[in-house]
Amino acid sequence: MNKVAEELERFWRSRLLKDQPEQTQRERDSIINWLLGEDRAGVEDFSPERLAIARQGMDYRYRILCQRYLNVHPTKAYRNLINRLGSIVMLRNKIRTWVALSRDRQRAVNDVLQEVIQEMLNSDRYIQGQIAWIARCTKNERLRNSLLLTSIEEYCLRPVRNQPLLVYRFVNYLRRTQRGGMTQVPQKEMVRLISEEINSDESDASVSLLDARAIAEYQETQTWEEKQVLRHRVQQEFEAHLAEKVGQEAVQWLRLYLQGRSQEAIAQSLNLPIKQVYRLREKIGYHAIRVFAMKGNPELVANWLEISPREHNLGLTPKQWEMFWQQLTPIQRQIVEQMKVGQGLDAIAQELGWKKSQLFGEWSKLYLMAQELRGDSS
Repeated sequence: MNKVAEELERFWRSRLLKDQPEQTQRERDSIINWLLGEDRAGVEDFSPERLAIARQGMDYRYRILCQRYLNVHPTKAYRNLINRLGSIVMLRNKIRTWVALSRDRQRAVNDVLQEVIQEMLNSDRYIQGQIAWIARCTKNERLRNSLLLTSIEEYCLRPVRNQPLLVYRFVNYLRRTQRGGMTQVPQKEMVRLISEEINSDESDASVSLLDARAIAEYQETQTWEEKQVLRHRVQQEFEAHLAEKVGQEAVQWLRLYLQGRSQEAIAQSLNLPIKQVYRLREKIGYHAIRVFAMKGNPELVANWLEISPREHNLGLTPKQWEMFWQQLTPIQRQIVEQMKVGQGLDAIAQELGWKKSQLFGEWSKLYLMAQELRGDSS
């Protein structure tokens, strides 16, 4: 029987009864059906790692729903979606650059963003599948709207090659709209796709324009799932190490941090002074580099903690980075530069003619220098 699905349903039934007592039983059941998805039997075959990822995904979607869309007027809820997606700095900069270089410079970021979302609603197969599933989950129009906006936000923010999926959707939208000239894009009416198919002169069969898109979406989903499984596995290993070497508070800090909590919120949850939480963060960062650099996963953990050399300049502010750079020897600068372009420790050691342990020792010195500079500002 579907034991896993039944256990998940019991868990969410209990949680929603506690969190959302003002909702009717039918509305709570609708939210549970939406969270569990259409293929309940499929979860029975999940590995423990994939099941843990599925649980995290449900919790993530539920938190989005509660924070921005549930029990919110549709107009305000839609504005919340646009504001949330518009806060992606990378996307906002791309849209502004595009508008600045075009002849139609009166357009706003939100206007373009709404057109991209409208296009996704019209032609994206995943979103259309979600619309159909939500319609089966509930007949309550306001709840349908809340569930759909939540699904759109979660889908748009999925990481694909270290960028939100929405960035790629915007680039695809840009390529299509530029074909006819920027000024031909309607201001008040969305562009409609007249036909999904084109006829090939060399074949009697038609070629669907959505085939390549469907394949790309499938590959994006597979990549995302594989990455989440890897992150979960590394997180488990890292938590076990922290519990042994630092203590259970470090494990709690890591879990709260990965949920997106600020240091102040973590201090409140753990009932610790803020200075102690900052010191705990530094200890965890140190162990992340010391342990996982040797295991081959330094970039993954460092990105979690926002201390990677490539993406976050070791967690230093621009002023701190300048001070850090001035302290480095020529060989240390070479190591840092190579790490910033994505080279691993093995490759750098081979290029320098060093043993990996020798390079690791030098890298540890660099990390400790950065940690000291960060600590001065805490």
